[in-house]
Amino acid sequence: MPNRIKIFTGNANPTIAQEICDYLEVPLGSAEVKSFSDGEIAVEIGENVRGADVFVVQPTCTPVNDHLMELLIMVDALRRASARRITAVMPYYGYARQDRKVRPRVPITAKAVAEMLMVVGTRRVLCMDLHAGQIQGFFNIPVDHLYAAPVILKHIRENFSDVVMVSPDAGGVERTRAFAKRLNVGLAIVDKRRERANECEAMHVIGDVAGKTAVLLDDIVDTAGTLCGGAEILKKMGAKEVHACCSHGVLSGPAIERISQSCLKSLVVTNSIPLKPEAKQCEKITVLTVGALLGEAINRIHNEDSVSYLFV
Repeated sequence: MPNRIKIFTGNANPTIAQEICDYLEVPLGSAEVKSFSDGEIAVEIGENVRGADVFVVQPTCTPVNDHLMELLIMVDALRRASARRITAVMPYYGYARQDRKVRPRVPITAKAVAEMLMVVGTRRVLCMDLHAGQIQGFFNIPVDHLYAAPVILKHIRENFSDVVMVSPDAGGVERTRAFAKRLNVGLAIVDKRRERANECEAMHVIGDVAGKTAVLLDDIVDTAGTLCGGAEILKKMGAKEVHACCSHGVLSGPAIERISQSCLKSLVVTNSIPLKPEAKQCEKITVLTVGALLGEAINRIHNEDSVSYLFV
């Protein structure tokens, strides 16, 4: 059949790939992705993909370089095996934080990754909650940009009351305002200012959080310094409880220790990135699945239907 759909995955997050396959009721594609003793990645596709519509599910999470190379080499293998179209499904797009030149002589890695994906034969990209929306413009191929908002909004509605949505910094105000509007609740902003080099940031809260359940919203939680610092100032300003919701739980370095010791009552992340073992043991962390959301997007792309239906 010329209109076959095939789902493959590397080693980054096979769990979410299986969730997508379960949603679509298709088997996970057979592919061997391993490394030689010197670290080189070897890929062998274990089934016929000629003429198929192929989706490779691979968030470029830690170890970022290994998983990015796995994705590139799998796309190359599938292109040489005569797949009709190859879509890179990247629930988490690594290197996205370097999306512009903020100082002289620095790279724009988000653009470099886009170029590499296109060169090896990727013909479409499906991603979720990009760090900066303009990254879509780095591609000369179609990009479907999903948001975890439907899943996170549902969790907030079902679990929290008397909510005020809080942006942990000025850059996230637009995202947080969209959530506040859909929940019909108030909006607050944590304003951070560094008066002089090597001095602690002075933090202030713009908006009323006293006596309310404050929900910090961000796209990525990495070392958790921003979230934990924001939670502390919100409690000082009279917030009843402080929770945090983030699309991508990178959780590197001292993140788990900081979250455990912070005044955050809970941290909600999606399974765009698999949790580390130590993160799974942290009682404050809740994981929401986006497998069905990605599965429905893949189904709509395959059937040439509108993906904007999935936006809140």
